[in-house]
Amino acid sequence: MATILRDWSYRYQWLYDGISRIAALSVGGESRFRRLALQDLSINQDTKILDLCCGSGQATQFLVKYSQSVTGLDASPLSLRRAQQNVPQAEYVEAFAEKMPFPDNYFEIVHTSVAMHEMEPQQRRQIFQQVYRVLKPGGIFTMVDFHRPTNLLFWPGFAVFLWLFETETSWQLIESDVPAVLSEIGFEVSRHALYAGGSLQVIQAKK
Repeated sequence: MATILRDWSYRYQWLYDGISRIAALSVGGESRFRRLALQDLSINQDTKILDLCCGSGQATQFLVKYSQSVTGLDASPLSLRRAQQNVPQAEYVEAFAEKMPFPDNYFEIVHTSVAMHEMEPQQRRQIFQQVYRVLKPGGIFTMVDFHRPTNLLFWPGFAVFLWLFETETSWQLIESDVPAVLSEIGFEVSRHALYAGGSLQVIQAKK
């Protein structure tokens, strides 16, 4: 289930950005939220980073502070136009995440922020397989997304948020064991941390 608010949040960037900032308060604000998945990673100005399903560039604007070699990929032309306006320092590619037009062993880091909950389970597995393919050996996949709350106090607000702004794929994600799926594909999951009462998961996995 989703309401007209979901459609509005994607149609109007100011609404989407406002919702994102409010949600990020649960982990200490947007700046800290955007850096959660990058903790303890070795990144320099030449590190090739892919911002997977980059949307309008909300995470991209933080990634370009670490590296001058950031590529954003998204299937939405509207989102990419916004990303180009918001973060012109990055390069952008219009493509589906499950069919990435990049060579094997190309990126050192692939990062995705609150996007995998939009995918059906089989589609998500295909994307993870593509991520594994385009990462260099030793490269890192970082992911931030929803998780089933471990603190019951977070359940009411979390459930209302999903009902208002998301679809059944979000519920499918929180019922999934993402680290196990990544391990099956060949990743070595080095970090799986929970925040905001368990409603947010951060994963780092090495190829």
